[in-house]
Amino acid sequence: MKGIIKELLAWLAMIAVVVAATYLVVTFVGQRTQVSGESMETTLSDGDHLIVDKISYRFRDPERYDIVVFPYRLEENTYYIKRIIGLPGETVQIVDGYVYINGIQLDEHYGNEIMEKPGIAAEPVTLGEDEYFVLGDNRNNSQDSRTVSVGVIHRNEILGRAWVRIWPLSDFGVIKHE
Repeated sequence: MKGIIKELLAWLAMIAVVVAATYLVVTFVGQRTQVSGESMETTLSDGDHLIVDKISYRFRDPERYDIVVFPYRLEENTYYIKRIIGLPGETVQIVDGYVYINGIQLDEHYGNEIMEKPGIAAEPVTLGEDEYFVLGDNRNNSQDSRTVSVGVIHRNEILGRAWVRIWPLSDFGVIKHE
C-alpha cells in the first residue's frame, strides 16, 4: 500500500511541475494565437496559427515594422495583430494614402495598397513617450490606430511579437518583420 501511495504522490508532483512550467511559459515566454480576419493579408492570413514571443520586449523596445499582438480594448479576450508603424515621440500622418513619419514618407515593402481612409491620421498624430501607431498590412480592410476604437497603443498593452507561424504546415516558419 505504501508503494502505491508513494507512486501516486510522485505522479501528482510531476503533474504539478508540468502545470507550473506550462503556466510560466504561457505567461512569460510565449503563447499560441490564431489570426482571425484579413487585416494582415498578405503577410498573415485568416486561420493562421502563430506563436507569440512574449519575452523579447522584456529586454528591448518594440521596433518599427514589428508585428505585435495586443488586446482589443472594447471586447474581452479579443486580441489584435498589427504592424508597428510609428514609434514613441514621432508624428504620424497619412496624406494621399501614404504614411509620413515626421514629415518623411515611410518606405514600405510588404504588399500593402494605398489607403483610402486616413482616419484620425488625416491630421498629424504625435505619439507620447510610450505610444505606438499600428496598421494592418491590408490597409483598406483593417481596424487599427486610424480608428478611434483602437487608437494608439501603449507599451504596456503589447502582449508580444508574432514569432513563428505553426499552421498551416505549408507556411510553417519564422515570420518576417520587414
